[in-house]
Amino acid sequence: MINYAIRLILVGLVVFQIPNILPEIFVDTITTAIIVALVMSILNTFVKPILTILSLPITILTLGLFYFVITVLIVYICDAMISGFVVTGFIQPLIFSFILSIVNSLVGSFQK
Repeated sequence: MINYAIRLILVGLVVFQIPNILPEIFVDTITTAIIVALVMSILNTFVKPILTILSLPITILTLGLFYFVITVLIVYICDAMISGFVVTGFIQPLIFSFILSIVNSLVGSFQK
């Protein structure tokens, strides 16, 4: 549980710094950034697998490219749930989710 809390805080810090790199993403406070990290974690655990299974035919037809749309959709769902987090566009949320997955991987590799 402590490892998850540490991961959440570190990812929250990264989420708070991402608007400096990606101008179409806005996070107002560090608390909002940690909440975004928590909600993204929950959405990626429970909602993303369901969306992936439901969209399997179109994902196969597009040779896997539709998976990127699912990833951006998860970011937009998080945007709709949290008031201090604003996302626009398509490429910026995609880059946002890639950065978060890389940070999660790095933090997870150091915690073992």
